[in-house]
Amino acid sequence: MIGFIGLGLMGLPMAVNLAKAGPLVVWNRTRERCAPVEAVGAQVAASAAEVFARADVVVLMLADEPAVDAVLARGTEEFARRVRGRTVVQMGTMPAAYSVGLERDITAAGGVYVEAPVSGSRGPAEAGTLIAMVSGGDVERVGPVLAPMCAEIVECGPVPGALMMKFAVNLFLITMATGLSEAYVFAEAQGIDLGTFTRVLEAGPMASAVSRAKGVKLRDGDYAPQAAALDVLRNNRLIAEAARAAGVASPLLDVCHALFGEAVTLGHAGADMAAVAHAIRARS
Repeated sequence: MIGFIGLGLMGLPMAVNLAKAGPLVVWNRTRERCAPVEAVGAQVAASAAEVFARADVVVLMLADEPAVDAVLARGTEEFARRVRGRTVVQMGTMPAAYSVGLERDITAAGGVYVEAPVSGSRGPAEAGTLIAMVSGGDVERVGPVLAPMCAEIVECGPVPGALMMKFAVNLFLITMATGLSEAYVFAEAQGIDLGTFTRVLEAGPMASAVSRAKGVKLRDGDYAPQAAALDVLRNNRLIAEAARAAGVASPLLDVCHALFGEAVTLGHAGADMAAVAHAIRARS
């Protein structure tokens, strides 16, 4: 039996795909979020503890470190009972040092830890075409678990190699999406037809799945979240911290960090990352 905990913006469609592929038991702090997964065959546990009691492999897709620690009961005697003999697949984006410590504690308690952050937003999560980056123990065993959610699974060496890979990918994503948003704000201010601008971009050498998805959002003023601005801001901070620790300059990322912070302050925390355009307009 596989367990899944954390049915947020990304976790919910991931769990739906996993439930369609085989037996799954899920838990989420907000019970109502379980309904779509239950509708496709998943069993709903009454608690996080029940998920660990019933599953050999438990996937975590949670927002932050306190949430992970809470469902694992880390720091209590219950922690060892939950993880002993189980494989914990941590798919959220966390600080690298935290992941290293989590692997140490789970291994010491008799469990197996796999770090498996993903590249992709809500659309790829719904389609089951995320890219998983994996580090840690028992990577081969979790391949079939990840397959219903991911188009590709890439091994990245020991922990925190997968997170560092995710950070490098997201650095490009964040700076690219911010540049695209700035281009749309510029085009808008120049009186350029945004539909025509979008068509030119899609036909040109800079076109990508990201530019097409975000370009349509910027053209239409549609900021329904695929990757929320607040989550991008948190990712940005984690990448910046890793860059500082390595002594690597990140000038473009630092500008993006400031802009996403301004977008969140302006009230767009839950909007799509394309809403960084609002921060650019506010500076204009």
